[in-house]
Amino acid sequence: MVLAGLLSASAAALIPWALAEPVANAEQGAFLGVSAMLVGRQVLDPVLARRLYDALVAQDAAFPAKVRALLNLINAQGLQAAGLQEALDALDPAQAPLAALPRQIASAWYLGIVGTGEAAVCVAYEQALNAAVVADVLKPPTYSYGAYGSWARKPI
Repeated sequence: MVLAGLLSASAAALIPWALAEPVANAEQGAFLGVSAMLVGRQVLDPVLARRLYDALVAQDAAFPAKVRALLNLINAQGLQAAGLQEALDALDPAQAPLAALPRQIASAWYLGIVGTGEAAVCVAYEQALNAAVVADVLKPPTYSYGAYGSWARKPI
């Protein structure tokens, strides 16, 4: 447990974008650090982070190892968020699975949805970052404004 705490702390220290957040293990610490870099926020909701992480791991058991490899690559090459995707797209085919991670993680945070198609799982709606970014002006509806099916009628 002490080792996991030390690894989490060292992962957070390597990512200057993330403020210290409590994490259960080093893998979640790596996920939180990479997430903070990708979405450009220093503080992320730890409850939502855990739910997103659990959903991503449920869809891909290798997800924790991929995130740690991505974090190691970011730290080794000193990559910034702006040039990260371009650098990942230029990787050799052996490291190609890492190129999809930034899109997958950012999509999970901003849309609150993990996965695509029939495997898609809605993890967050009102707490997703796409709603948080505009929360000072817009509030996402949590219900229909009319009777059931009213949104299906064509406008006059």
